[in-house]
Amino acid sequence: MSFKTLAAIAGAAAILCGCATAPATPPSTAAVAPYAAALSLTGRLNARYLKDGKQESVTVNFTWKQDAQRTDVALATQFGNTVATIEVTPHGATLREGGNKPPVSAPSIDALSARVLGWTLPVSGMRSWLQGHAIDAQGKPWTASPANSEVTTREGWRLRYTGWQEGAAVPRPQRFDAEHPGSGDIQEMALRVFVEHVEYE
Repeated sequence: MSFKTLAAIAGAAAILCGCATAPATPPSTAAVAPYAAALSLTGRLNARYLKDGKQESVTVNFTWKQDAQRTDVALATQFGNTVATIEVTPHGATLREGGNKPPVSAPSIDALSARVLGWTLPVSGMRSWLQGHAIDAQGKPWTASPANSEVTTREGWRLRYTGWQEGAAVPRPQRFDAEHPGSGDIQEMALRVFVEHVEYE
């Protein structure tokens, strides 16, 4: 092997080593935008959970609209078939399944979704989580940033933000995971949420 060949190999190795050891850009410490009471968005959601000792999983597309007093959520299959629509107000929650089934109401959407859908959809918490805000286990307001992306809420949900919208002036969540040990018949709840499009009003 010639000296030139050896030199070329050594040079390439040096370049590769330099790339491998180059310091990574630290995550941004900039916090997400202030909480907005009114917004609408579309996205995808995967729910995994253990029920009666059996692992279950469901994936849905969802639309979400909220204002200061109300939250409306529609869940649909990838083919556009309605799974359920949900209305949450200060007076309680109403869930309507697809088809001709009558609406069902309850004071708590968490308990109602668990009873009707078979898995928990924490709408009250997600009003803030979708924007990168939460109340932590000590009851204090928490704000996400790429450098501070994990928290456990006062309700026992562990949130982890794993993706951020590109091109936003300030960090805005695009993907997050939410995990809860569960209770009753539903155990090991795990939600994976992806926000496709959001409009702030």
